Amino acid sequence: MSQAIQAERPQETRKGFLHVNYLILAAAFAVLAIIWLMPTPDGLSVAGWRAVGILAFAVIVWVSEAVSYPVSALMIAGLIAMGLGFAPAPDAIEGAADIGTSAGVRQAMSGLATPANTLVLMALFLAAAMQATSLHKRLALWVLRLVGESTNAVLIGAILVATILAFFVPSATARAGAVIPILLGMVAAFGLPKESRLGALMVITAVHAVSIWNVGIKTAAAQNLVAVGFIQEAFGEDVSWARWFVIAAPWSILMCILLFFVMKAIIKPEVNTIEGGREVVENQLAEMGPVTANEKKLMAVAAALLFFWSTEDIKFPGTDWVIHPIDSTTITLIAIAILLTPTIGVFSWKTAEPMINWGTVLVFGIGISLGTVLLQSGGAAWLSDSTFGRIGLDEYPLVATIAIVAIFNIIVHLGFASATSLASALIPVFIALAATLGLGQDQSIGFVLIQQFVVSFGFLLPISSPQGMLAYGTGTFQIKQYFKAGVPLTVVGYLLILLFSATYWQWINVI
Repeated sequence: MSQAIQAERPQETRKGFLHVNYLILAAAFAVLAIIWLMPTPDGLSVAGWRAVGILAFAVIVWVSEAVSYPVSALMIAGLIAMGLGFAPAPDAIEGAADIGTSAGVRQAMSGLATPANTLVLMALFLAAAMQATSLHKRLALWVLRLVGESTNAVLIGAILVATILAFFVPSATARAGAVIPILLGMVAAFGLPKESRLGALMVITAVHAVSIWNVGIKTAAAQNLVAVGFIQEAFGEDVSWARWFVIAAPWSILMCILLFFVMKAIIKPEVNTIEGGREVVENQLAEMGPVTANEKKLMAVAAALLFFWSTEDIKFPGTDWVIHPIDSTTITLIAIAILLTPTIGVFSWKTAEPMINWGTVLVFGIGISLGTVLLQSGGAAWLSDSTFGRIGLDEYPLVATIAIVAIFNIIVHLGFASATSLASALIPVFIALAATLGLGQDQSIGFVLIQQFVVSFGFLLPISSPQGMLAYGTGTFQIKQYFKAGVPLTVVGYLLILLFSATYWQWINVI
């Protein structure tokens, strides 16, 4: 539950809530201590066993949100430093000198210096540039002005806005924040309360469209970059923006089409036409005034970024020459430097700094550090064998294995409010499972990517994603309405994952 929601609680309730959090935090440390004091399982290093204990601690505090995510990240970093620092060196005999806390700290903070974490930071700056110029809002208004005033048209418009913004705004929360207020304004223009069925239909649809495109585009969500970071660490191979798009975008396109029909069937609006909706959009565009010079600059930079992202590792037809050799992280870093440059840029560091959620960078980086420790120490392999190995998944066809693991993934997501944290916990285990299944490198990467797609689902409960909680905070719908729409979307999304696994993803050599 977000800190903002906690702050709204009555004083006595907040005190009780804090007491519960203290108990949960104490329980998390108790679980950690119990695991560390237990005998190390056969075949697992002391460092690996301690990493398993730290993961157990992390899952408890992440699921319960007993402390905020940035605070939990610092706790996890300290535990990695101490746990590894006093563990015997992996290649030493029993009784050898400890690794040392200095080396442990380097391991704990190593994720902050990865290309994946750098890309997350640059994506936050890009989202801040959109907010500083309000370009994302203008793009949303342009689309909604084109679609018309019928309920169906506005619903399609909300999906189109989420789709278009996913290419340029690497923040699901920012994308939802751009379109939801506009939709609520259109509902209000018709004289309906925000709690109306029309309001619920529009807002829930917009949020789910945002979540769907978290799957389709590599740079649309931070959790995707968690997976990419682990793939780079485990396999020494990157997944380019274009490759990700070719794999995942068809799924997202089909899901958006199905989203329209599912939402229309689940939540029937009071009216078929939003009279005055276009006027609301026109008024908001008039209030924004003409396109500013900074917006034009940002559009040019965003278009250039999209070109460089989409042509990464792409070769000229009939040759071995690539269009350009620049990776996504480097080109985004250069773009942000341009956007911050005086005169030619669109905003200053002073403007950008308060818009950046620095805690996200910390959580993301230390999550990568924890996953890397699990992979390198053998902890992830032990967890994979303990959870999936006993089922005998290596004897199942790959599509059946994907089906079983995806169900596990969906169920576990119910306990997590952060897909980034969920990816940090599960992706190392899925990488180890791919090795257990005896898959080749390409198949292993494909298997991990497919499970990462499922990590981004979050359709069932608002608390399963930041954009869901943002929407819930508007008061436009009840949780039961969100869940009622989320169940068929989760089922449809899951079945599409299996269909693609059995057909398209095999045809293009993903698995």
